[in-house]
Amino acid sequence: MRHFLTTMDWSRGELQALLDDAKRLKAGAVADDLQGRAVALLFFNSSLRTRTSFDIGVRQLGGHAVILEPGKGAWPIGFEPAMVMDGEEEEHIAEVARVLSRYADLIGVRAFPQFVDWQKDRKDHVIRSVAEYASVPVINMETITHPCQELALMLAMQEHMGPVDGKRFVLTWTYHPKPLNTAVANSALLIASKFGMDVTLLCPNEQYLLDERYMAAAREATTEAGRSFEVVHDIESAYRGADMVYAKSWGAIPYFGRWDEEKPMRDAHKHFMVDETKMKLTPSARFSHCLPVRRNVKVSDGVLDSEACIAIDEAENRLHVQKAIMRRLIAQAGS
Repeated sequence: MRHFLTTMDWSRGELQALLDDAKRLKAGAVADDLQGRAVALLFFNSSLRTRTSFDIGVRQLGGHAVILEPGKGAWPIGFEPAMVMDGEEEEHIAEVARVLSRYADLIGVRAFPQFVDWQKDRKDHVIRSVAEYASVPVINMETITHPCQELALMLAMQEHMGPVDGKRFVLTWTYHPKPLNTAVANSALLIASKFGMDVTLLCPNEQYLLDERYMAAAREATTEAGRSFEVVHDIESAYRGADMVYAKSWGAIPYFGRWDEEKPMRDAHKHFMVDETKMKLTPSARFSHCLPVRRNVKVSDGVLDSEACIAIDEAENRLHVQKAIMRRLIAQAGS
């Protein structure tokens, strides 16, 4: 049985097949792969696009989605092995995943890091525990990576740029008043490098480098494709020559759990906001962001409302790529 936990487990060819199927679905192809089937969606964190696109996508494929919020409309869940459950948790994932597998044909999980201990959070314990005990395919709806967002971004780039091999992809850190998850940034590196782009990571300093696991994956993929991967801290040099600018905010990993100490450094780099002046340094680059986005904090109105911005197309594509993922997983589970 195969899960969709990270694109690191899938080849470029397999991912392109998912994108091709998503294109057909977006063009109006009708599919009923989930007819008479159910999908359980576990949301440990808030959502707008993910919740809506999965719910609608399941229905469009003929199935029924059950949305569960542990700790709210569902019992709090424990995940630690051999834990003594004398706290808030009412049941363990060992039972939850097994029971949901008897009810549903697919399970989706959205579970952000706790922002206390990175060495613990980076293990992606929640979704991997679900996958360990589940007997049906599990889909990552965002944990420490966001593979569905990766495919939505790549589909949008292919729609607007054609073949992306050799195009220059700039992932730029942007300011946010709060420390945010690194998931989308990790995933942006993974998908751009896997699809043969020259990748540049722009961030204020080395404190904002991403987890070395994803940095190493990007280096390996670009090397294998004969492309480049570089880290720069100079804004102008990063933007010059960019074909695609992708913006995301994230907290500095060395300060994980000590965010009050990190805040002054983060506040000193508000000028990393993507604006018209920076975009004019590029040869008519496209721009995108995963959303939600804080206008005139992370990105200026002028960029978000320009023809260069493909963020809404990327957001729409979540619906189509997720339907393609569910179709593939259901087909493989039934074979």
